[in-house]
Amino acid sequence: MIITVASGKGGTGKTTVAVSLAMALAEEVPEKVMLVDADVEEPNDHLFLDLKIERQETFGLLIPHVDDEKCTYCGECARVCQFHAIAVLGQNVMVFPELCHGCGSCALVCPEKAITEELSPTGVIEFGRVEEPPMDFMRGILNVGEASATPMIRELKHRLRREGITVIDAPPGNSCPVVESMRKSDFVLLVTEPTPFGLHDLKAAATIAREEMGLPVGVIINRDGIGDEGVERFCDEEGIPILMRIPMDRRIAEAYSEGIPLVKAVPGYRKAFVALYRSIRQEVAA
Repeated sequence: MIITVASGKGGTGKTTVAVSLAMALAEEVPEKVMLVDADVEEPNDHLFLDLKIERQETFGLLIPHVDDEKCTYCGECARVCQFHAIAVLGQNVMVFPELCHGCGSCALVCPEKAITEELSPTGVIEFGRVEEPPMDFMRGILNVGEASATPMIRELKHRLRREGITVIDAPPGNSCPVVESMRKSDFVLLVTEPTPFGLHDLKAAATIAREEMGLPVGVIINRDGIGDEGVERFCDEEGIPILMRIPMDRRIAEAYSEGIPLVKAVPGYRKAFVALYRSIRQEVAA
């Protein structure tokens, strides 16, 4: 099962939930567990884990390179590129690597076979092992200044195993990287807070997951009790189950600031996260 933990709004406790859920399951269930940090622009799951990185691979995009001796400047490459990463101006071909998504269409349609593709590194993908509790770990680290996180997240998703349980810590927001993190998941767990800001972004995230992608969704209300009832009304009206509530608790905030996971700072939450997983399984089966 693949569970993507998303938030819409940043700072709602998404990483706290993702790490705690993975750790609780690694301790309490027989299935193999993997935690994937897909927030490739600012991965921070490792701050809460006893982690050993075992392997690192360079990741990049295949950027077009034009052979001027073969090119007839017909413009087919520019016409097929929906990202405007290549342009033909007279007898000049301009390539814009920052816009390129590495799809290879330009090379495919070139009638003269004047375009080859060269690897342009954009970051690294790391594979490791959490010692306690034992589970597998994978993350992407995008180079500073790279324009698009989506290709790296797509590569992380390609490497997922289907057996066992995978918990994906998605990027914040509701843009393309989040959509890619959700894609082909079995369940999307949305972490929110009971405030107008939390409600606004929850609505967007729920719409993307349910209506655009057809995925089952559940909600966790973090810092429960500090705001208004707007989130609860929305979930009730939309038939979205509230699967867990985490009250405002100084112990949680202090532990987070020291890099201590919730399930270690307050051990009682371990069984709560296992119960959350069972609720998710019921929602998926329904």
